[in-house]
Order: sequence, then C-alpha cells, then structure tokens
Amino acid sequence: MIRRPFAFAIATLCLAALIGQSVVSTRLTGGTAAALWQMAAYFTVLTNIGVAATFGLIAVTGREATAAWHGAITLAILTVGVIYHWLLSGLWQPRGLAFWADQGLHSVVPALVALYWLTCAPKSGLALRHAALWLVWPLAYCVWALARGAATGAYPYPFIDATALGAARVTLNIAGLGLAFLIAGLLLVVLARALSTRATA
Repeated sequence: MIRRPFAFAIATLCLAALIGQSVVSTRLTGGTAAALWQMAAYFTVLTNIGVAATFGLIAVTGREATAAWHGAITLAILTVGVIYHWLLSGLWQPRGLAFWADQGLHSVVPALVALYWLTCAPKSGLALRHAALWLVWPLAYCVWALARGAATGAYPYPFIDATALGAARVTLNIAGLGLAFLIAGLLLVVLARALSTRATA
C-alpha cells in the first residue's frame, strides 16, 4: 500500500514549507512570536497546518481519514493554490527560502493532496450536502480574518481589506468566493461519485 508513504511525504513536505515560511516571517518581523501571529492571519498557513496534521496522522497511525474530511481538506488546499496563482502570485516576487516556502505551500502541497485524493482517498458516501458543510472552514476563516483586521488594521489579503475596499465590497467578494467554493465542492462530490462508481464496476 502506498497510502502511508504517500501521506508521510505530503506531511513532511508541508511541514518543511511551514518551517521555511516561519523562518522567513521571523526574519521579517524580528521575532518568533510576532512571526507566528503574522502567519496565523493567512488561510494558506492555517489550511497547510490542517494538511500536515491530517496526513501526519495517516502516516503514523495507518488510519485513513473519512471521505468527507478528505473532501474538505482537498477542496481547501486546492482553493489555496488556485486563488494564489490566479489573484496573488503577481503581487510579490519571493527569492531564496521565501520562494521555496511559497511554492511548497501554494503549489507542491496542493498538487500532492489532489493526487492523493484521486488515487488513495476514500470517496464513497459523499453527498451534495457535504459541499455545503465544506463552506464552514472558509467562512469561519473570513470571520477570523475580518475580526483580526478590524483589531489590528492589517488584513492578510487585498480582497478582504475592509479599510481599502469598504464593508460592502468585501461582503460581495466573500459572497463570490463562497459561491465559487460551493460550486467547486459540488464538482468534487460529482467527481467522487463517478470515481467510486468506476471503482466498483
């Protein structure tokens, strides 16, 4: 079975990228605590922590996560990759360790998790309601990011910067992203059903 070695590789690469990002952030902020506080603002970082924990547990225990959890973590990390490369990658040009950490978190880990989902993850039992349930994490993150931004004056992403855009525009942006996330979740469920049917045929 390739599941445990594959899961170990994902968890290791994810953890390495997170450590690399923490080193970069520490250099920028001048302290570990400040770096961790800064990193905690980002959907990318928090979702990658979830990926590292999920696949670390699979590697260590040999127990597979549920189809619903795999769907949630796969959808979330794919969203990280898509939004980064679609909207954010042009905003800065990282070099050295920052480049490798950036690519790990936004490109390598999402691609590997998607491959794991396609080849190893359980898929049976997923229903359309799961796509709605998967919205809980990004919406909870938005509440956290907006509350944090209101308290500190610093927003992690330009499309939720309430200071620059105003509440109405930010609300519209979140609604649009939420709709896109829901549609992507529905497509993931449909694909999971098709793959499950093929596997049992």
